[in-house]
Amino acid sequence: QGQLLESGGGLVQAGGSLRLSCAASGRTFSTYDMGWFRQAPGKEREFVAAFSWSGGTTYYADSVKGRFTLSRDNAKNTMYLQMNSLKPEDTAVYYCAGSRMTRLVPLQTTAYDYWGQGTQVTVSS
Repeated sequence: QGQLLESGGGLVQAGGSLRLSCAASGRTFSTYDMGWFRQAPGKEREFVAAFSWSGGTTYYADSVKGRFTLSRDNAKNTMYLQMNSLKPEDTAVYYCAGSRMTRLVPLQTTAYDYWGQGTQVTVSS
């Protein structure tokens, strides 16, 4: 059974940076679609960034485009989310997710089989 574990969250001032990590275990996720989602208090979980293995394409939500970068280190079975120029509206619990079935555009939460427990990111103004 595969598991995902996020780390790297914390408290940062607006304009600062954080790098989240998502370590996979129990199976190799190198051929899986992988994504980052976030959920703020009182709001639904929303798409942040995702990589389609079949399409070889990385997608970003408009709200983070140009500021966040998704990357993967298959040798370490780990995915990262580099977050720069953080804003207070980026405050949320961030989740990583993996999907055995690859899709050309894997932006929906329902596309993913595996989820981490989440890591809190708080951006102060």
